[in-house]
Amino acid sequence: MSHTLSAPTLAADQHYEDLRGLWAELEAALALLLGAPLQVQNFAARLRQLGDWLQELVAHDSDAALYLMFQLAADSAAGYSASHALVTATLCQVLAPELELPAHERQALVSAAFTMNIGMTRLQDQLALQREPPTAAQRAQIERHPLESQALLVRLFIDDPLWLEAVGAHHPQGKAPAPLAQLAAGQRLARILAGVDRYAAMLSPRKSRSGRSATDSVRVIVGSEPAWGDEVGYALVRRVGLCPPGTLVRLDNGDTAVVLRRSSQPLMPLVARVLDASGQPFKTPALHDTARGAPRIEAALARSALAQRITPLTLALLGVYVGRSRPAPAAARREAPAS
Repeated sequence: MSHTLSAPTLAADQHYEDLRGLWAELEAALALLLGAPLQVQNFAARLRQLGDWLQELVAHDSDAALYLMFQLAADSAAGYSASHALVTATLCQVLAPELELPAHERQALVSAAFTMNIGMTRLQDQLALQREPPTAAQRAQIERHPLESQALLVRLFIDDPLWLEAVGAHHPQGKAPAPLAQLAAGQRLARILAGVDRYAAMLSPRKSRSGRSATDSVRVIVGSEPAWGDEVGYALVRRVGLCPPGTLVRLDNGDTAVVLRRSSQPLMPLVARVLDASGQPFKTPALHDTARGAPRIEAALARSALAQRITPLTLALLGVYVGRSRPAPAAARREAPAS
């Protein structure tokens, strides 16, 4: 039997498609800037326009922003460098209120996230596709890229000292010298950017390795440095969650689910169950609010664990759910298969 989508569902679907289109346009615009920066007229103004665009998208719906950003990162057609820059900038935008950054520091941090690797855009795209380890020449360029990116930004007439310092120092050597609040503004932004950069890079798949789960990525950061060195990791957990929207999880009944929206508890988001315990897809994704009861999240999964088993129809329905401003778990439970 065929069914017709209701008017609210159609509206949600259109809302999601509109949002997805805006995110794809943002990524494409960023890729153009990073791919040939010296050919861009008024680079600083164009880049800040993208920062304002990102701020609006996150402010509109931060859960949908995270969901779409992670989906784009996994299936990007723009190249790894632009995709990674967008993921990092989005996380910095979402994290800024948690770290109580004033507006000018937030703007500088997001701009730095967009451009931290601008001195090695082509190499970064190449490294994401090659299976063998970097050559000696490639490793040397990787080591130089923070300062080369900073120098290129100066050539592009960037004169914001916080932006420039964050880019030039985003691969700090050694332990954090002090808590974030005690660091000078440029050092503080560089430390934040370094932590978010590492987290985002570990999530992203490359030819040489699959992406890690979001939980594993946070664990690598949290606990690896003194107490004040963990600030960025703990802030990511508080603001983004251990399982942010768009990531995969295994539930304690064996089902596989996609996280749609966060809750006030880091490990109890709203999810859509997409595969049963035997790995078979549900005909209709089943919404489940883990904060309200079992099944609960047992582990986060890397995207590669899905092995292309989610059908296009399921992906479309997930988009509808994300497009809803306030998902209705009760209605969804009436449609869901029994646990």
